Amino acid sequence: MARGEYQNSKLQHLESALESGALAQVRRILNSDLQAADVAHLLESSPPKERKLLWGLIDEENEGDVLQHLGDEIQSWLLNQMSVQEMANAISDLDTDDVADVLQNLPDKVTQEVLTTMDEQDRDRIEAVLSYPEDTAGGLMNTDTITVRPDITIEVVLRYLRRHRSLPDMTDSLLVVNRRDEFIGSLPINKILVSDGDTTVREVMSTDVVSIDPETTDTQVAQLFERHDLISAPVVESHTHKLLGRITIDDVVDVIREEADHSLLSMAGLDEDEDTFAPALKTSRRRAVWLGINLITAFVASGVIGMFQDTLDKVVALAVLMPIVASMGGIAGSQTLTLVIRGQAIGHLDSGNMGWLVNREFIVGLSNGLLWSVIIALATYIWFQDIQISLIIAIAIVINLIIAVLAGALLPLLLKKLGIDPALAGSVILTTVTDVVGFMAFLGLATVFYL
Repeated sequence: MARGEYQNSKLQHLESALESGALAQVRRILNSDLQAADVAHLLESSPPKERKLLWGLIDEENEGDVLQHLGDEIQSWLLNQMSVQEMANAISDLDTDDVADVLQNLPDKVTQEVLTTMDEQDRDRIEAVLSYPEDTAGGLMNTDTITVRPDITIEVVLRYLRRHRSLPDMTDSLLVVNRRDEFIGSLPINKILVSDGDTTVREVMSTDVVSIDPETTDTQVAQLFERHDLISAPVVESHTHKLLGRITIDDVVDVIREEADHSLLSMAGLDEDEDTFAPALKTSRRRAVWLGINLITAFVASGVIGMFQDTLDKVVALAVLMPIVASMGGIAGSQTLTLVIRGQAIGHLDSGNMGWLVNREFIVGLSNGLLWSVIIALATYIWFQDIQISLIIAIAIVINLIIAVLAGALLPLLLKKLGIDPALAGSVILTTVTDVVGFMAFLGLATVFYL
């Protein structure tokens, strides 16, 4: 049986045991049969009451492994139910970067209390990671590294490695440093295995290594890993060349997933750490803010319509056709907005090529505007037998599609300069722009023609 099928089978058994109330069997499955990531997935997939029951059945020595796989919101909810000593015990065996991730979700006072329970070496390592923002390479790195000197032989390296009970996860190479802990290069594991024992590290190590400054953003880190097919990368202070730690692919996968969640959920005004089974009151409060913002923009669009009340009263067909103009602009703008936000996220866009993209989008908006204006004008004429309305909606479609694609291209740049997340605010502002421009063009032209 494949690993995935085996895990699914165990999850089904656990669900059956939960339904039947066989808690002893549930405890055994949680602590013996399932991996920590699967237990975390189960907790995130359970409503609050069942979640609390399941957490109570997890053995203390397994709590830390499960905590590191949980989303921030659920993780914080569980940590708030634990004492300082319980937290310290739960995270004692985790890697430095995972401990830092957990502590970053706690109030500063509680974090300091947890740190005081640790020995000096562990505390110094974790504080080094916590000194950097969470969304930087320094915040992602693990200080648990294996380093070697360049002047020793491969045989000495092998004897040194055999003294370890195990190697850190995702160890594809050893990091080479001098006596001042300045990073020099890396020694791939495969080179160790195939090189003669008398060969020195300096002779076989790689110096053409991608190193990352601790201030690099996590998005840029993910781009470097993708571009260079990295499994791990050293974090090196750019001024002193001191080795600080390393980042591994498992942390980068988390960054990529969080970025994807953020891009998807932000467009609906939701947090990427949104708990699927959060209480109704909490969820309502969060969504109410976004609904309120949308209400304001809706009143703006309605205010524009109200300016042309006399025209609407005279030509009722305009009210029927208005949604077409706004909808076409909204779709065209959203296509460009999504493309530009993605381009920003993966590092394709900068000041050097943005002008070309804006010009291209203008041509696309004009081309689609002309194409669909003819189609919509013909349909309108067949429907209402009025050549003036057909001409009005055709011109309005062209105007709105051009403005929509230009807004979709330029809004993310403007919002980013203002320090506002384009994924969060872009769509609602774009909708307002396309509605206002569409209604203004359509009803304004109608006023000129009919009044």
